[in-house]
Amino acid sequence: MASINRVVLDILKPHQPNAVDFALALASHASGCKVSVTVTAVDEKTENLEVTVEGEAIDFERLRSAINDIGGSIHSIDAVDVTAPATE
Repeated sequence: MASINRVVLDILKPHQPNAVDFALALASHASGCKVSVTVTAVDEKTENLEVTVEGEAIDFERLRSAINDIGGSIHSIDAVDVTAPATE
């Protein structure tokens, strides 16, 4: 089965938690993964983030659930890298 190694997401979230706490919370749900967060827009009540998660065999549904639990909403999947298993 193919596995996700990198995913870039456009996320909308309230101002709290801040970007640091949001990244730390996501990283705690994506063990062994690198999480990068860039704030791309801010308005009165929300922030847009570009979130990149890199690692081996990322569990996208667990990641999606964690984002929702933290108060975020995925607007789009902007990029994804997938590795297929080697065939003999």
